[in-house]
Amino acid sequence: MTPLLSLESTPVTSLAEAMTGADFVVIDDEVFEAEYLRVPDEFTAADDVVLEATRGDAEVDLTRADIDGAQHVGEGVFRLRSGVHLRFLTSATIH
Repeated sequence: MTPLLSLESTPVTSLAEAMTGADFVVIDDEVFEAEYLRVPDEFTAADDVVLEATRGDAEVDLTRADIDGAQHVGEGVFRLRSGVHLRFLTSATIH
């Protein structure tokens, strides 16, 4: 079995939809493994962590405040207010 990164076959324009089930997140062209994802809802506070991702020794944490107002810029890519670009990916297994 060979795991592959899979790009969505249908356009994803909702950040919540993109986050659901993601295994990896591309942050400004660098691939990180998604360790924790929480799709924000009405109970999520601005300082609640909604994404934890790692790449080797590097770790990225984003809060709801960080991702609020993210704009879909095309092909599943979202731009945060800070200018950071995010794209969520899932892994697929080929038998």
